[in-house]
Amino acid sequence: MDLSAGLPVRLLLLLLWSVAPQALRPGSHSLRYLFMGASKPDLGLPFFEALGYVDDQLFVSYNHESRRAEPRAPWILGQTSSQLWLQLSQSLKGWDYMFIVDFWTIMGNYNHSKVTKLRVVPESHILQVILGCEVHEDNSTSGFWKYGYDGQDHLEFCPKTLNWSAAEPRAWATKMEWEEHRIRARQSRDYLERDCPEQLKQFLELQRGILGQQVPTLVKVTRHWASTGTSLRCQALNFFPQNITMRWLKDSQPLDAKDVNPENVLPNGDGTYQGWLTLAVAPGEETRFSCQVEHPGLVQPLTATWEPSRSQDMIIGIISGITICAIFFVGILILVLRKRKASGGTMGDYVLTECE
Repeated sequence: MDLSAGLPVRLLLLLLWSVAPQALRPGSHSLRYLFMGASKPDLGLPFFEALGYVDDQLFVSYNHESRRAEPRAPWILGQTSSQLWLQLSQSLKGWDYMFIVDFWTIMGNYNHSKVTKLRVVPESHILQVILGCEVHEDNSTSGFWKYGYDGQDHLEFCPKTLNWSAAEPRAWATKMEWEEHRIRARQSRDYLERDCPEQLKQFLELQRGILGQQVPTLVKVTRHWASTGTSLRCQALNFFPQNITMRWLKDSQPLDAKDVNPENVLPNGDGTYQGWLTLAVAPGEETRFSCQVEHPGLVQPLTATWEPSRSQDMIIGIISGITICAIFFVGILILVLRKRKASGGTMGDYVLTECE
């Protein structure tokens, strides 16, 4: 199938498949690599590109044109001459070659290559691979290795059985071909169950060494107005590691989870994280609520409340003062006009002339 007609849709599928969030259990960490490429790079996609993530932090990139691994996180910048970085670079170069071979195999099994008198010309197609591992809180591990073709799930490796699971009937030809090569299957299993977890632990040690045991440097609560009503937002900034618990209290008692918008935690780009939690409140009841934050770097939970700033109080005071003065002035003016009317229009040396 030629991609030229539906290219924007397929590019969107590529993006969604690549950046889909990876759910982690509490206390777990992941190392994953995303490979992507197009059989015809003139479509605007690379022939092969790799991105590496520790949890949700991008730390390395690689592409077929440069054939070089590039550091993308502060904690890895000083490691580019280390044995760990050398092993990573060699792995990415090997995956580059493997990706291209696998791409041609899959296209051949789909009959997606046009044969001319002189050469084989590939049609326009997209291949994606995601592989990696997780280390859980109890130190157990799990691995994953999946292929996607033209935006659809294609094959998934099963380390326990050394087999490939086909996501669609047309993937069976590739499945049978790969399962004949048991050496490759054992190497893939060894990487997922041994090499990947060891590498992940090394990367996590580097992170901790650079970042230390950082805690939220600032937890604050702000108030916001919208057409839907008033809300409070609790923000926790610059913390590491990622695990954090944020909850709202009303009169010092925890609220039901259904009354609170889901917690959001995102990377800052420097290895630390930020999180926020919002709550809809009735106007005038803001001070009854407080935000409680728990984090591994805190000795005890930290609680923050919303407090009006002095500038807000001053503005409110000025507006109130102007309003009172205006009411007082209008009252005096009414009394003066009544007195003038009662006295026939004269008041001392001044005469107020009525309009005819």
